Amino acid sequence: MSPLKIITRDAPTGPVLEITGDLDYTTASELRNLLTTLTLQPDQRLVLDLAGMTFCDSSGITALIAARNHAHSARADVALAAVPTPTLRVLRMVGLDQIFPLHPDSHAATQP
Repeated sequence: MSPLKIITRDAPTGPVLEITGDLDYTTASELRNLLTTLTLQPDQRLVLDLAGMTFCDSSGITALIAARNHAHSARADVALAAVPTPTLRVLRMVGLDQIFPLHPDSHAATQP
């Protein structure tokens, strides 16, 4: 089990959350709590950089959906970057790859 670490940085398009470690039942609340402190402006893009994520269970997927809902309530966009293969497989199986824009890395996700 890898502890969850979330680093927030700014990009020209909006905030980037670099998620490292396990996003699961015991840690997903950390992401959801962080979202409540994140102010988004209309037309910004919230990018979740998952390059360092080592595991994601259904609670983690729910937290990703919460991030999407938070962005949309602010009339902002959301994108996932560098989604690990096992998580990408789950997203595709349940159709979430159709509602999350997917990018190979955070650089591509933060291009206007």
